[in-house]
Amino acid sequence: MKIQKFDLLVSLYVFCIMVAELMGGKTIPLLKVGSINLSASVAIFVIPLLFTINDVITEVYGPERTRSVIRSGLLMIFLVLLASLFFTWLPPSGRFAASESAYDTIFGLSARITAASLTAFALAEFLDVAVFVRLKKKMGKKALWFRNNVSNFAAQFVDTVVFMTLAFYAFGTPVGENVSFLVGLILPYWLLKCALSVIETPLVYLGIRWLKK
Repeated sequence: MKIQKFDLLVSLYVFCIMVAELMGGKTIPLLKVGSINLSASVAIFVIPLLFTINDVITEVYGPERTRSVIRSGLLMIFLVLLASLFFTWLPPSGRFAASESAYDTIFGLSARITAASLTAFALAEFLDVAVFVRLKKKMGKKALWFRNNVSNFAAQFVDTVVFMTLAFYAFGTPVGENVSFLVGLILPYWLLKCALSVIETPLVYLGIRWLKK
């Protein structure tokens, strides 16, 4: 059984998107700093891979191919949003009625997560490519590690702030509590993604070498 390398890479990209969309609503505790509880979404384990794949495709095939993959990802997120809204709207069968509340709670939350992610994803992914390409024009093919991480840091900051605010802002809760909670999510989440970006830097080199072969 033969699998084309680019097809496998795009499939991994879509996998990361779907995992983040469907399961990213759960946050996990990290540590407490003063009165702020630092937490992170479970999507932290897959989001950095998206930016790594972006940079690999851009380096090998150019920015337009990467933007095409990003647009495809945005379409998938939009379709998940529509599916979540439609499926939770449909009435349940008698056998499923007892589970309907839990189903609606989970996938109703996914609809909000998806809408937030769609906005954040669009801004961050295109920013990542733009910064990476601009640095490449100035630096040439030198310092791939630097171009990769600077573009990732900037894009992940935008992604984190926009996504966390849209996904987890609690309407009806005092602004101060929201700010405290969101800072406790945004700061560690962004720092973790930056750390993972650095850790995954060798994957960019390996991915480019693998894809070029």
